[in-house]
Amino acid sequence: MGRCVTKLRNAYPTHTLPRASLRKLYMSFQRKFEPGKIYHVFNRGVEKRSIFLSDGDRWRFLQGLYLFNDESTTANLLYRLEKEKGKMHFGILRDYMRKAGIKQKPLVRIMADCLKPNHFHLLIEEIQQDGISRFMHKLCTGYAKFFNTKYERVGSLFQGVYKAVEVRQDAQLQYLLAYINVINPGQELEPELKSAAQDPQEILRFVESYPWSTHLEYLGKRDSIIVDKGIAGKLFPTPAKYKAFVADIIQGKQPLSLHKEALLE
Repeated sequence: MGRCVTKLRNAYPTHTLPRASLRKLYMSFQRKFEPGKIYHVFNRGVEKRSIFLSDGDRWRFLQGLYLFNDESTTANLLYRLEKEKGKMHFGILRDYMRKAGIKQKPLVRIMADCLKPNHFHLLIEEIQQDGISRFMHKLCTGYAKFFNTKYERVGSLFQGVYKAVEVRQDAQLQYLLAYINVINPGQELEPELKSAAQDPQEILRFVESYPWSTHLEYLGKRDSIIVDKGIAGKLFPTPAKYKAFVADIIQGKQPLSLHKEALLE
């Protein structure tokens, strides 16, 4: 498993930097991502603080996942749409972009995501040169600006620059999907996977009701304009195969083999 993890050793007060300097900082502290390669990208709130205080915050982050995954700038599009149409959801957003003839040119392939109160996980593939760096810069700065404005706060929202671990093997990708979609949200029910394993069906029932991961997309129970499964769809060609794999993980029939640096908790 890849051990190359991007870390920002010193949490610079990025909110005080000019936009050009901020972009340069984000680019300079990242590893050299390569098109065609897949990465587990994750970060949490500064001082482990909550970065999502309401479902509205979570929806805004997900909308950012969709809108900022574009070669063109999408600054202020959500603001303009909300002023014109009121409360936003993905159906309105998708219809607006279709009618307006807006065709996105994705920077990355978003294969999976999970939002927890104080952190997020993404499984993404770089499909354009510098796509991950550009996408994450827009996503993190855009969401931090929204959050700080909404809650009348200043300062950094995230704990430095996000970390990224390269996914080098199919088995690693499969285990990461189980971790991001099931294990991580399941910890909202049980503090430790070991405890949850005493009743594996309970955690499986819980994660099917948890809306803030892509578990339902892989179960075939929900469509998403964000997710493009890519090779993960070939590893799990049917919802049944995916469900059986994650059930085996939960029940301890297969070990969850992840490098410790890939886990935030």
